[in-house]
This record gives sequence, C-alpha cells and structure tokens, in this order.
Amino acid sequence: MNSVYFQNEQRSFNKANKFHTLKRSEFMNHLATSKEDILAASRALIKENGWTAVSIRAVASRCSVSAGTIYNYYEAKSDLLGDTIESIWREIFFQPEDEQVFKDAAACISWIYKRLEYGNEQFPGFFSLHSFGFMKDEKTDGKKKMLQTWGHILNGLCNILKNDPKIRSDVFDQQFTEKQFADILFSLILVSMIRQDYDPSPVLTLIHKTLY
Repeated sequence: MNSVYFQNEQRSFNKANKFHTLKRSEFMNHLATSKEDILAASRALIKENGWTAVSIRAVASRCSVSAGTIYNYYEAKSDLLGDTIESIWREIFFQPEDEQVFKDAAACISWIYKRLEYGNEQFPGFFSLHSFGFMKDEKTDGKKKMLQTWGHILNGLCNILKNDPKIRSDVFDQQFTEKQFADILFSLILVSMIRQDYDPSPVLTLIHKTLY
C-alpha cells in the first residue's frame, strides 16, 4: 500500500513561468483548463451521473471550454479515463494518518473496506461490473491504471502479512505463503466491490481464524 496512494501531480516551473507571458483572458482560460481541473470535472461528472457520464464533450462543457481544448491534454477519451481512474483511486486510498493500518492485517482490511464504501458513495458505478466494461479492451490506458492500483494493493497486503507481529509463527510456510493468502484476501475484496457489499466481518473472521 505504502504512500503510493498517491501524490498529486506537480506543475512544472517552466509551465508556471509561462503564465506571466499570457494575456489576462488567456491566463484565466489556462487556469480553467489545467489537467487538475479537467480531472476534477471528470470526477464530478461521475459523482453526479455515474461512470458513463464522462466524455470529452461533457468534460469540456463542465470546464466551459471547447472540446479541442481538452484534446490538447488528451488525445482520446481512453486517455482521459485512464487518468480519471488513477485520480479516483488516489482519492479513495489516501495515505491514512494512522500508520498502524499498515502493520496489522485486520486493521488494514477494515480500512480498505471503509475506503471502498466511501468510493462507492462518492463515485456510483465505479466498482460495478458495468464500470469495468472498458477493461475488455486490452490496450486501454484505463486497464493499465486499474491493474497498477490492484498490484499496489496486493503487494501492500503481502507486505503486511510478512510484518504483522501478531500472526502466529506456524501459519506460513512453502506450501502456504503470505503471497497466496494475500491473493485470497484480494479476491474477496474484488467480490465485495462487485457486489457492493462493504461489510468486512466475514473477511475479518477468516483472518482471525487463520492468522491469530
């Protein structure tokens, strides 16, 4: 998990310095169509109308600019969706204040389920099978971003299982590894996402019966 969830993109010094050479109207238009504002508009559309509401034209309308302005940042809708997906995962899995979350398997699972519930409330349809429809295309940037996020979560779970001091010493061996149990936990998390069932009790029971 680590601090990979996720640092906001920084604007470059050269781009910021360039603002001083723009006319006031151009400067205001640039501010209104920064990548951060475009992604904020995309997230707002999802919050209000669901995943299918995102399109180049809809985001342009939200930003009060032409579609061509959005194309300056994104060559295709799939590119916009990819960055939007990543920004949503960042918002859902922000770095928690309590670092104990990453030292205790049960605490980590509880935190993950709370954040998933938040994500479902804020971004309706994001976790549903319908929202995963774009994943059928092997070449989409959205799929790459989604798989990267899933990989971070899975690796984080594996690291926690290796370092949780409360886990019995006889639980893991060559036949049953931390990676294998992390895979099981992650599979259960995915099922919960699809079902929109954010009660962690069954998974916590499994953890306590298996590990402690």
